[in-house]
Amino acid sequence: MWLVFAFLSAALLGFYDAFKKEALSGNAVLPVLFLNTMFCSVIFLPLILASAYTDLLDGSVFYVPTAGWEVHKYILLKSCIVLSSWVFGYFGMKNLPLTIVGPINATRPVMVLVGAFLFFGERLNVWQWIGVLLAVASFFMLSRSGKKEGIDFKTNSWIWMIVAAAALGAVSGLYDKYLMAPVGAGGVGLNQMIVQSWYNIYQFFMMGAMLLLIWWPTRKRTTPFHWHWSIVCVSIFLSAADFVYFYALTIPGAMISIVSMIRRGSVVVSFLFGAVAFHEKNLKAKVVDLALVLLGMVFLYIGSR
Repeated sequence: MWLVFAFLSAALLGFYDAFKKEALSGNAVLPVLFLNTMFCSVIFLPLILASAYTDLLDGSVFYVPTAGWEVHKYILLKSCIVLSSWVFGYFGMKNLPLTIVGPINATRPVMVLVGAFLFFGERLNVWQWIGVLLAVASFFMLSRSGKKEGIDFKTNSWIWMIVAAAALGAVSGLYDKYLMAPVGAGGVGLNQMIVQSWYNIYQFFMMGAMLLLIWWPTRKRTTPFHWHWSIVCVSIFLSAADFVYFYALTIPGAMISIVSMIRRGSVVVSFLFGAVAFHEKNLKAKVVDLALVLLGMVFLYIGSR
């Protein structure tokens, strides 16, 4: 069953990326990101209050337990990691084609494996090494496709922002595993709802400070902000994708490595949106790049079973 929820989360993430691209087109990034965190908070704040002051949600998957600083310090750190990834990712996505951003984001499971290899001493098997090499090859081929659109991967700052966002996303995935794992298995054993609800609340306040200190004083000299309905859709699909993701991790037998890899299958949905809705260019070459990414994910899946 957890595999079904993993695939559902991937589909929702694909729609999230598509609506995010639409919301950022010709728009100021920081206000869009602030509204994203605000609407996500609005979704979860009633659940926090209902759990704390009523018994309506007791025993349900929407129940948010109360906890002190010993728990919230972990969630606050997650908020910092995720928000840093979002800031880089939003700026990069605004200025790059979705058909390039998607495949780069899909390399996150490879970054997780390489990080575990470099920093935790984990050994990769042959299948996983093949997956890593295919991901590297796809990144190289994607850079060649980008040059046809005037995008130089070596010097383009937006590309490096997407890479930074993907790397921080990989860190967040590893941290999720630590937060959700039982205490007996070396984790913190946190409830998924307390993590998802409160990290959105913390991000809202962080983005509010950034909006007031960075964007508001310079708003007349930078890209103006305009409202678009897709901003609400960004929050809805992100919240739904994360809820299904966290719920999948609570099901006995769920493997974070497999769930994370399946979630990156969202690239198929976002790629289709880039081709059909945004009419992006050079699709034939990018399809080959995408196929290599997906093939690499298959090898990672086989090697992680």
